[in-house]
Amino acid sequence: MNHQNIIQVEQKVPLSLLIPLSIQHMFAMFGASVLVPFLFGIDSAIVLFMNGVGTLLFMMITKGKSPAYLGSSFAFLAPGAIVIEQFGYSYALGAFVAVGFCGCILAAVIYRFGSDWIHIVLPPAAMGPVVALIGLELAGTAASNAGLLPAAGESILYENVIVFLVTVCVAVFGSVLFRNFLAVIPILIAILCGYIAAAATNTVDFQAVAEASVFALPQFTAPKFDVNAIFIMLPVLLVITSEHIGHQIVTAKIIGRDLLKDPGLHRSLFADNFSTMISGLIGSVPTTTYGENIGVMAVTRVYSVRVIAGAAILSIICSFIGKLSALIGTIPGSVIGGISFLLYGMIGASGIRILVDSHVDFSKSRNLALTSVIFVTGLSGIKLSIGKIELSGMILACMVGMILSLLFYVLDRFHLTNDR
Repeated sequence: MNHQNIIQVEQKVPLSLLIPLSIQHMFAMFGASVLVPFLFGIDSAIVLFMNGVGTLLFMMITKGKSPAYLGSSFAFLAPGAIVIEQFGYSYALGAFVAVGFCGCILAAVIYRFGSDWIHIVLPPAAMGPVVALIGLELAGTAASNAGLLPAAGESILYENVIVFLVTVCVAVFGSVLFRNFLAVIPILIAILCGYIAAAATNTVDFQAVAEASVFALPQFTAPKFDVNAIFIMLPVLLVITSEHIGHQIVTAKIIGRDLLKDPGLHRSLFADNFSTMISGLIGSVPTTTYGENIGVMAVTRVYSVRVIAGAAILSIICSFIGKLSALIGTIPGSVIGGISFLLYGMIGASGIRILVDSHVDFSKSRNLALTSVIFVTGLSGIKLSIGKIELSGMILACMVGMILSLLFYVLDRFHLTNDR
């Protein structure tokens, strides 16, 4: 196939292409997704299992029209840590279930009243920078994973630099130079090359693989419920809703379809939160649509849901194969960081694309003010604490943008603005 061709959402993919593309998607989300259970101190196998199940549920609920891979949500890290420390992990699971249930109710409200309000509270001049911030605010995470931001008193290891450079160079130049079949799997090739470089520099530890059993069941855990734990976790609903809308809009721009209309924001938001609710019921962490996989679609121009479904099935299989899960877990952070440099940047570029495609007129003061304030708010490091919940980055910028957009809308209604 020519690397300029696009494989659309509903198109079938030959098996010879489906397998490597699915592996590519699974590897793209793996590093970030297993980081959440690592921080919570739980088994990553149950997370891989639910990521696959959640993704398949998402596709069923959205009628196979919204290509998205569900991975572990970072939005729950701070409140989740508080609940685990005060109540225990079982009560955090109960809180995950409650947040997911409330998100499903919110989806029903959107179904009843529609999603046209999004264009009022987040016009293109606001949505563009908000989407860009999804990728840009993760730039530091990519550098940290790559080992390029050492702690105070430590120095950068040359092995990490070598692995990072090999990975990012293959990913960047591969996406530009590869042709035919190789043109659609540059991320997978970059991961393999980075892994080989890591093995050559002795930065891969295979001890966990040797100790792992061939087959192992994921560790299922039942939730417990406490009102206080639920109230600590509940404000995260605002965060994940904003994140979900941003991901759906940027995906829609990439594939050239209005996903907020078809299959509809109510369906995708319900699917996202329903997966989170199921995750809490079986002992896994909340799930969310993943920016890494959106970046993969932007690079490869392959949007087929069959590819993502294949990745979901592979994730489920991996959750039952102890040796394989352990082997994938040996992928160094310098490899994940190198891939993230490109993928996170692609998400940021998609935000800029919204501004360009929507023909945002920056000669108008409102558009210039919206974009400027949102970018500065998101990148300045400003934090807003509401009880035990801390808002910063893209989420805080999104809230500021929504408030400004609503104020401008009200001023318009009273004919007070000077650019009508």
